[in-house]
Amino acid sequence: MNILVILIPVSLALGGLALAGFLWTIRSDQYDDPDGDAWRILNEDD
Repeated sequence: MNILVILIPVSLALGGLALAGFLWTIRSDQYDDPDGDAWRILNEDD
């Protein structure tokens, strides 16, 4: 049971880090044009 004292804060810290990374990607417009990449592959610019 003593291991829970370590594992719970570590898991909360990792979850917070993942949430902070996700919010950073939203604020830096990483998901601005998700359809553009899909259509860009199909277009031939030769």
